[in-house]
Amino acid sequence: MEASILLVGGDDFLSTLLNRIRDLVTCTVEVASTPSEAVPLVQAQQPDLIILQGNQPGSLELCHEVKAQTRLAWIYITVLDIPSQMLGDPWLERHWETESRIEALESGADAYLWLPRHNPKGESLEPETLKQQNRLLQSQIASGLRMVKTHRELMRTNDILSAIALSDPLTELNNRRALDWELPRQVQNARTRMEPLSLVMLDVDYFKSINDTYGHPVGDRALQLISSRLRYNLRFRDTLFRYGGEEFVIILSNTDQQEALLVSRRLCRLISEQPFTIDDHLALNLTISAGTASLKPTDDSRGIRLLQRADQNLLKAKASGRNRAVGCLDTDEG
Repeated sequence: MEASILLVGGDDFLSTLLNRIRDLVTCTVEVASTPSEAVPLVQAQQPDLIILQGNQPGSLELCHEVKAQTRLAWIYITVLDIPSQMLGDPWLERHWETESRIEALESGADAYLWLPRHNPKGESLEPETLKQQNRLLQSQIASGLRMVKTHRELMRTNDILSAIALSDPLTELNNRRALDWELPRQVQNARTRMEPLSLVMLDVDYFKSINDTYGHPVGDRALQLISSRLRYNLRFRDTLFRYGGEEFVIILSNTDQQEALLVSRRLCRLISEQPFTIDDHLALNLTISAGTASLKPTDDSRGIRLLQRADQNLLKAKASGRNRAVGCLDTDEG
């Protein structure tokens, strides 16, 4: 079972545990002699499991610190005590073990193990007892790895579901939900950096007639081709979304009103100048209309007013003849 394990403890603890673990599981093992030495390793490498020497100063604090961080809390932590000598009183030994277990679990540990080296009489452990200890250690590591594997699979699934939820299945562009999430972030960034921010809202002209004349499969293919042409003709800093139907929105970061209008006009030309080949028998001449708007100090933090102004200018572009861009600088030219 592949795993990355970090052992944290003194020299005696590490020498005792290191070979036992390597004999029990297939894993990559890193070691740290103190909790403070372990901190940068945990942050940089994020091991699957951490096994801490329970009676080492700072171990429980390290456990608490790791579990308090969301990005690290999934790491499975076992606190392990290997007492070198027993107290001789079974009641005191059970009390000691119980108190140590409580403190470890209260500090956020996922598990606690008590693996003494000697029996209550101070004698070396019988081979059968040592074998049981190894089985217990192996099963605890396996349990931790199963939990870590489950967590990682859930995270991958969540990432996939998030990508699906924010993607338009037809065009593979970001969808309207993605815009609702991204636009407020862009507004905040623009204001923090004191940079301009602009939007372009695009609409395919007379798109309903394409569906009515050729059918929805042709309309869908046209949208895919338009999306592709737009995507490959935008700047690296521009973000394209399918807003719905035949409408698209582009966030233009660090772009003022004049630049936004120039970008919109260039896109209109790119769409209108070359037909879209649907199949061997059909090529469509298409055009788009565009409305632009730029962020104002009085705009809301979610960008709703900014989006509304772009939409209003889009309506003006369609009303004034289509196949043109309208912005705040010029409401007449195409």
